[in-house]
Amino acid sequence: MKKYILPTITIAVLLLGFLIGNAVSNKANAQRFYIQNGRLIAEPDSKVEQLLQLMQSAYVDELNMDSITDEVMSEIVKKLDPHSAYIPKKDLELVNSELSSSFSGIGVQFSIQNDTVSIVSVIAGGPCEGVGVLAGDKIVTVNDSAFTGKGITNEKVMHSLRGEKGTQVTIGIKRAGTDEVLSYTITRGDIPVHSVDAKFMIKPDIGFVRVNKFGENTYNEFVQALAELKSQGAQKYIIDLRENSGGYMDQAIKMSNEFLNSGDLIVYAQGRAYPRYEAKANGGGRFKKVPLVVLIDNFSASASEIFSGAMQDNDRATIIGRRSFGKGLVQQQIPFNDGSAIRLTVARYYTPSGRSIQKPYTLGDQEDYDKDLLERYEHGEFYSKDSIHLVDTTKYYTAAGRVVYGGGGIMPDIFVGRDTTLNTPWFNRCVNHAYTYQFAYQYTDKHRAELKKYKDWQSLEKHLLAANWLPEFVEFAKSKGIEPDQAQIAKSKPLITRLINAYIVRNVLGDDGFFPLFERDDEITKTAVEYLTNN
Repeated sequence: MKKYILPTITIAVLLLGFLIGNAVSNKANAQRFYIQNGRLIAEPDSKVEQLLQLMQSAYVDELNMDSITDEVMSEIVKKLDPHSAYIPKKDLELVNSELSSSFSGIGVQFSIQNDTVSIVSVIAGGPCEGVGVLAGDKIVTVNDSAFTGKGITNEKVMHSLRGEKGTQVTIGIKRAGTDEVLSYTITRGDIPVHSVDAKFMIKPDIGFVRVNKFGENTYNEFVQALAELKSQGAQKYIIDLRENSGGYMDQAIKMSNEFLNSGDLIVYAQGRAYPRYEAKANGGGRFKKVPLVVLIDNFSASASEIFSGAMQDNDRATIIGRRSFGKGLVQQQIPFNDGSAIRLTVARYYTPSGRSIQKPYTLGDQEDYDKDLLERYEHGEFYSKDSIHLVDTTKYYTAAGRVVYGGGGIMPDIFVGRDTTLNTPWFNRCVNHAYTYQFAYQYTDKHRAELKKYKDWQSLEKHLLAANWLPEFVEFAKSKGIEPDQAQIAKSKPLITRLINAYIVRNVLGDDGFFPLFERDDEITKTAVEYLTNN
């Protein structure tokens, strides 16, 4: 579920928010009830409000109305489309922080390994760096309470380490080489949230930019990345939106504007109580003529599809990859007085050619909706373009007259299926159980002092290739219950080597090292580079 910033919504939706807001009020109002013939009668309001008021005022035992109200609200919203959502007060800050430009915390990236919080990296300039916390440290206590064991989850860690700016938290650290628990009291501060994972020159004239979401500051980060790559000699660009589930609509519009001519339609949206809204390019874009490729996959959704659709329908970029998710609904976040909120679907959006890319859904049937990607996989769509089935057979036309279709995502101009030639059951089990990731972290932790000597991914990869860690990984997987199969190991060796080396590089150098190494051998990326080289 993602929030979109759009023009002010009409009075009908505001009225709906007001009515629902009344329903969640926890304050008893005795004047709404009266006794008639020995019975308690409620004054005529909505049924939901009447029920909650009756329960609060007349039920035989005292109730936790906050909890009950949250459950009632969630159940009501579940009857709507799959992307409308009720967000309780306790979850709202964390949900909103996903798309914000920053949040307040201690400034670490972590991973839970063996029921222990392990620090993968310390964010430069963050509070933890200032007090001396290091990558590889393990958090074992928080505010003098034990912080290990089966109950440790990502959500619990974030709730414990994040907090209001200026507040303090004390963490106990176990560090390799010492038996004592090191104590650090950290003052929480603003931690930037980045939308651009990577920006690098993949060829002397081709720049690569990966965008992981459309948050508050995505456009600014994006144009800065393009400018930096241009200064390094980029004349052509690859924009990677794979696994980007969307975010703010206005950020996708601003990004699209950089590549389109004045008056080009980017997207339009409309709903039953939502007047048609059109976004058009203003002609001020700085990259209107550069050759462009956009990468998408089955997890590219929402704002990613707005950007991809605008580029495709205006014949501005070549879309490469696999069919996108198919989310063409617009949500508006409406707050309630108690600190909770609803993200209500108020409109559908349409690409410039007039197509809706929303995949089919049944009101209230979230389970069936969630099975769509699994069904696509089982039908072979991830591997073969011929297996793709679009429910909307209406023909739509791009600016140049090319035929495109809606009704279930953006279809790429060039389809690239998953390459399974090196896959084996042994490799798949290792990946599916995340043993590749776990081994990479443990290997990094064990050799951290040596690995830190390398300052670029090329030299670090060369070192790792010479290190020949594969037998060690095979034994690690065996200890987890995956018996070695030498034929399968030999076949999948290039995949194992690429994946684990990339993970180790990320642990040492961050995403700036990970993505250039990982994308170098990616089939979709190689197709994009070949296309831009030849066109």
